[in-house]
Amino acid sequence: MSALLPAALAAVASLCGGGACALAGLCLARKGMRARRRNRALGRQGLLVRRLERPEMQSRILRYGEGLTRQLLIGSAVPCSPSVRAKRAERTRCGAWYAERRAHSGLAKTISIAAFCELRMRMALAGAAAGLLVGLMVSPELGTALGCAGGVAGCAMAYGAVRRSIARRAAVAERHLSEMLEVVALGLRSGLTFDRSFALYGTHFDNGFAQSCTRAYRSWALGLCSRDEALRDLAASYDVAALGRAVESILRSLRFGSALAGVLDEAARQARANCKAVLEERVAKAPVKMMLPTGALILPAMLLLIIGPVLLELAGGF
Repeated sequence: MSALLPAALAAVASLCGGGACALAGLCLARKGMRARRRNRALGRQGLLVRRLERPEMQSRILRYGEGLTRQLLIGSAVPCSPSVRAKRAERTRCGAWYAERRAHSGLAKTISIAAFCELRMRMALAGAAAGLLVGLMVSPELGTALGCAGGVAGCAMAYGAVRRSIARRAAVAERHLSEMLEVVALGLRSGLTFDRSFALYGTHFDNGFAQSCTRAYRSWALGLCSRDEALRDLAASYDVAALGRAVESILRSLRFGSALAGVLDEAARQARANCKAVLEERVAKAPVKMMLPTGALILPAMLLLIIGPVLLELAGGF
């Protein structure tokens, strides 16, 4: 009996441990199922923030640029180029390019022109150094070539991060513009004022465009600027022509006292038509984009599979 007691205790302990693990796994699985069920329900109601509207880790490049802005502002960072100074950076080609696009990218208050020029310079130097180190392992000639290519790639990554931010914000605005106009029109038909109807959209919807609308409403509600200026700044912060036209129609109706609900319905219809046209254009471009991987990867393999046996027979005959 004394010899069987340790084995029995070990068996009971293992059974208890296995049961505890199974129970914990079952609880986690049920929790995950409830979370997926809730997300599906929110998605059907249009309340779930889509992946496109998320910051996508906000791009490490842009976060680094935000840090450079703070460091250059307090003087804790030494610029790689003397042209990064604020007044001189605006006259450079890089500074002029970023100044034209910083409003649409949503980075006007986070990354300064001088910080973007410094970011581009540092990215180019980092890319050149990485390419040089990798190439020198093989030969000096390859190191020189890879260093030049890395510098160009690093510089292009800074520009690409801004372009991606502009495209992402524009896609979110195009997707939710008709939704915002319909909510404001519904509030007006319910007897609310335009200000209260506009604030209603930002209160009950959670996406990047709704947050921008909320900031615009608070800016004129707190007296920081007029309503016309806040709405025009909102339109200028997105590279969406339909948003600019809708804002001008709203301001014109508010100025002359015409019926605003009908104007908003027509603007929402046009916004939906524009969004549908953009999606159809993307779908039409998909087969053309698939031709490159098809021709570069699949076609050579098919030719090798078909012509390979013939070539082997010919080689064996000779």
